[in-house]
Amino acid sequence: MQIIKSIFKLAVFICPFAATAQSTYLPQGDKGYHFVDRLEIKQQTNTDLNFSTLKPYNRKYLVQQAEYIDSLRKQFASSLVTEEADHVKFTKLDDYNMNSLLMNNSEWVTGSKESFLSKKPFWGAFYKTKPNLLEVNVKDFFLVVNPVLQFNLSKESGNSETIFLNTRGITARGMIAKKLGFVTTITDNQERSPQFFQQYIGSARAVPGAGFYKAFKSTGVDYFDARGYITFNAAKYIDVQFGYDKNFIGNGYRSLFLSDWGNSNLFLKLNTRIWKLNYQNLFMELMPQFVKHGDVLLDRKYAAMHHLSMNVTKWLNVGVFESIIFGRRNHFDFEYLNPIIFLRHIEGTVGSPDNALLGGDFKANIAHKVQVYGQLLLDEFVLSRIKANRGWWANKYGTQLGIKYIDAFGIPNLDLQAETNRVRPYTYSHNDSVSNYSHYNQPLAHPLGANFNEFVGIARYQPLAKVFIMAKLIYYKKGLDSLGYNAGGNIFRLDTDRYGIDEGYTVGGGKKATCINALMQVSYELRENLYIDLSYQHRSFKVVNTPAQDNSMSLITAGVRLNIAKRQYDF
Repeated sequence: MQIIKSIFKLAVFICPFAATAQSTYLPQGDKGYHFVDRLEIKQQTNTDLNFSTLKPYNRKYLVQQAEYIDSLRKQFASSLVTEEADHVKFTKLDDYNMNSLLMNNSEWVTGSKESFLSKKPFWGAFYKTKPNLLEVNVKDFFLVVNPVLQFNLSKESGNSETIFLNTRGITARGMIAKKLGFVTTITDNQERSPQFFQQYIGSARAVPGAGFYKAFKSTGVDYFDARGYITFNAAKYIDVQFGYDKNFIGNGYRSLFLSDWGNSNLFLKLNTRIWKLNYQNLFMELMPQFVKHGDVLLDRKYAAMHHLSMNVTKWLNVGVFESIIFGRRNHFDFEYLNPIIFLRHIEGTVGSPDNALLGGDFKANIAHKVQVYGQLLLDEFVLSRIKANRGWWANKYGTQLGIKYIDAFGIPNLDLQAETNRVRPYTYSHNDSVSNYSHYNQPLAHPLGANFNEFVGIARYQPLAKVFIMAKLIYYKKGLDSLGYNAGGNIFRLDTDRYGIDEGYTVGGGKKATCINALMQVSYELRENLYIDLSYQHRSFKVVNTPAQDNSMSLITAGVRLNIAKRQYDF
């Protein structure tokens, strides 16, 4: 942690606070993310939305773009219809969602805010605006404070114990003189998850999405989740964010580059937006694989990641990605601080065997209805070995291809998404236990690790302003290890642990496991950001010729939540 703090102090010294306004970011799982997808696809051009591959979203840029699209929508509704406005056709519910988006990011709204005000504030002091318990907006100071609540009760088939989640907390965000932004979120959680999730927690020694935990009522877990960061402008086009939270790189439901599925981490992020380019530098302090015994200080490892995207045309955005995970025990290698150099070159220069990955991604908005996106991740490969087609172990790569279709089949606010992910054996693993692509005993990218084929299908429908329906289907085939055979799916195992077998590795090879995970969820927004949820989930996991590892469950859940995304059990 001290190393990352030193880097942050250096960034502040080199790039002092500028006079431009600085924004905070949308929280993980915010309902605004899906609406932004709709806006981008409807508009089709990427000019001001080329940041959407990188999450979380900057509130300032988001509002700027939303207000611009809203102005086009108003042109369409009037007699002043331009060619560009003719394509931005809103449904009635888009108007409702646009107002909700602006209301939840009101510090950057330039138009009227009258519709944001509550008719009857509590005791004249609280909920003066519809989304926020406490909102202060005076000269040189903006502050929003909100409670965070989630309470779910579930019944799992074949399990006599009640499945539950009890989350209480608080979140606050603000700005000082429009130069310094800050966010903090703290929650206390008690959870008894479905049995397959409990098994994962036990094997990983970590709660997915949270990390450290203590036992609660024998089969439950008790964990504290605290996140926070500060933001400022280093220059007119350069934003700096420093804190402890999560990041995501990609346009899909999953990411092969960097996911927010696992635990938060300490990071320093520099993001540069200029012309048609968006360039992000991300420096992270991570924790290598461990077994915790009492109060013992855990070791550290580090990562540096670069992502550069460009709007090649008005409808096509392409990006390149590189990352390096390095295992100097509790020591950051300052060679990797150069924000514009090729990381693989540094790795070779310093003579280290660090874990370097490269990648490319794209998204294309088509006909104001469809977005096609994808990722290609390269860990290691030799072209001649790929041509030989013998399943050489070190041909380590992954692919993603997906499509989003909004207002599907002419039905307003019915949005469909289909995605496939394929990752070869041994991808993300390394020849030492420190440099694998993980943090706090959880994958940094896809939760399944490696050696799998996956299909994800999602249908979202909003029939009424306050009613949200989602159906999700996840199906995958994954190869598991067996006695004397490392199938390459466990990224925590050394890639040298192959028992002398160098060829014959295929995706899904090893003990073949298949899984179907289906979810139907209905949510009603009782008031802004307060939801009542009902859901039914069915998961069936089978291993060929190994009935002892088969399991199937159904889960019926009812719950209420405020200012937080619904807990997902999605693998």
